[in-house]
Amino acid sequence: MKHIVRLDNAQSLPLWRRPVTLLFLMAAAMPVAFSTWSALLNNFVIEMAQFDGKDIGWLHTVREIPGFLAIGVIALIMFVREQVLGIVSLALLGVATAITAWFPSMGGILTITMLSSIGFHYYETVNQSLQLQWLPKDRAPQTLGWIMAAGSAATLVAYVLIVLSWETFGLTYNFVYLLSGGATALVAVFCYFAYPQFESPNPQVKKFILRKRYWLYYALQFMAGARRQIFVVFAGFMMVERFGFDVHEVTGLYLINLVANMILAPVFGKIVARWGERRALVFEYVGLVSVFLAYGGIYWFGWGVLLASILYVLDHMFFALALALKTYFQKIADPGDIAPTAAVAFTINHIAAVFLPALLGYLWLVSPGAVFLLAAGMAATSLALACLIPRHPEPGNETIFARLRRAAPAE
Repeated sequence: MKHIVRLDNAQSLPLWRRPVTLLFLMAAAMPVAFSTWSALLNNFVIEMAQFDGKDIGWLHTVREIPGFLAIGVIALIMFVREQVLGIVSLALLGVATAITAWFPSMGGILTITMLSSIGFHYYETVNQSLQLQWLPKDRAPQTLGWIMAAGSAATLVAYVLIVLSWETFGLTYNFVYLLSGGATALVAVFCYFAYPQFESPNPQVKKFILRKRYWLYYALQFMAGARRQIFVVFAGFMMVERFGFDVHEVTGLYLINLVANMILAPVFGKIVARWGERRALVFEYVGLVSVFLAYGGIYWFGWGVLLASILYVLDHMFFALALALKTYFQKIADPGDIAPTAAVAFTINHIAAVFLPALLGYLWLVSPGAVFLLAAGMAATSLALACLIPRHPEPGNETIFARLRRAAPAE
């Protein structure tokens, strides 16, 4: 039985063994595998398995199934501590990424993608829960911003190596996947043995819960998941299919995104703390509507590769403001609801993800611009929902309608 340390006693530990340090370390390890997999994916499937838009849609549908089933985390934490589940999931992501290039066929790629996706989505579900349990509310936005920056900084090293050495040394998909996935798996093993089990002061409800007062959070999660799919699946695919980007060129875009995230994520954390969640999310969604409409313009008006590259970077930057959605929920949630609601929200976030990539893959074959027009409509819907967040969310004041209800008897 591993040593258990209560959160309020964790400050007596050396800095490198504290809960926040563990969050930073896992945040740095996860994108080394996942982001490298993503950066190479479009080139890998087109070159090695001759994927088209329909095939890439099906791949991402398979990839999102574990996200839809993230609600299974609630069952697993009845038997396994959240911290252990998160670390094991991180290790699974690393191992599956490491062996990706061993199976260069449609069936093999889908199978390995499913395994790595189970690791990624279960890690993300648990990680979000632990962040909201372990970080104090007054410092959560800023700390989450720094955690995002740490993940970007760790991935930066991997991407710089790919850009500088892919053509110079004739690297292979197998070598890069083995190196990046293996590194993530090794960090997960270290995290398991080097850290005690941290005990939150608020025991988590270990059953399925769906509370009416969280409805706006659920709706925002649903729209975020639907909208994100179009960026994840088709924006990068467009760069390879339409403009012929090579691996080092796609990775170069990722590098720009990473540097921007390293600089801006802590700034975004401060913006959320100062502006509040509503203003931050409204700003994000207005930006995303504009970006997706411009993506469509690439196909409607024949705009060029420079604009496409700029839009790709802006798109990624706007998504970084999604940390405001986490802190909104942290402010309105009962402390014991965080773990089960993280699992439920992750499932809701992936409802559209299960069918949208495959469905839109067929639409992509007919009209890529229509895919991005649909994404702009989704971002506009998110914008309307974000306007319903109150200036100071808290339990009992989850939406602006709560204020209206309280004012009604006096009228």
